[in-house]
Amino acid sequence: MAVKMQSKFGNIDISNEVIATVVGGAATEIFGIVGMASKNQIKDNLNEILKRDNYSKGVVVRQEDEGVAIDLYIIVSYGTKISEVCHNVQDKVKYNLKSMLGVTAHSVNVYVQGVRVTAD
Repeated sequence: MAVKMQSKFGNIDISNEVIATVVGGAATEIFGIVGMASKNQIKDNLNEILKRDNYSKGVVVRQEDEGVAIDLYIIVSYGTKISEVCHNVQDKVKYNLKSMLGVTAHSVNVYVQGVRVTAD
């Protein structure tokens, strides 16, 4: 499915793949995020951090009446406050969707799939 919008110049269809890419890009910019994880780690046989091409495997986009609901699967860095990282992800995702695509996210659900120790 796609988000459909009407403008004075015509119709705009934004695919879920585009939304997932914007959401994944926004999430990975946040301090404390190591990367995206697959929502079906056993089924996808992915126990690793997803690359930029595969953000859609770690993001679920559901259409709602006046916007979208986002489920986001992430891996956080060891030593960070997980609740604060998740709150920052929610704020950044909502802001980026509104400013880049004009799409309102009614809910951004963040699922922490793992914690990784990073060598800085």
